[in-house]
Amino acid sequence: MQKKIYIKKGDIVFVNSGNDKGKKGRVLMVNRDKYKAIVEGVNIISKHTKPNAKYPEGGIIKEEAPIHISNLNVICPETGVPTRIGRKLNSNGKLVRYSKKSKNQQEIK
Repeated sequence: MQKKIYIKKGDIVFVNSGNDKGKKGRVLMVNRDKYKAIVEGVNIISKHTKPNAKYPEGGIIKEEAPIHISNLNVICPETGVPTRIGRKLNSNGKLVRYSKKSKNQQEIK
């Protein structure tokens, strides 16, 4: 059984641990199978490539590598602080995400 993932593409997240601890960035992609996410400007690696159609000169290319979701916290848009995420049914019967710190009932976008 797979764990629930509360982070979505486009969220602004805070890095809790690792070499990039304390950095913030936007989620570019979430890999649900491996429980990882790619965050803009976080976990940058150097990749050596041969010349190809995309990179005609080849060389060393800097790009973001996946980071485990347990090392990320969503930043509450209302308060601007890292928070845990809860899910509950709203009055329309739709599941919405909310900030557990600020108890903001509105959907986190």
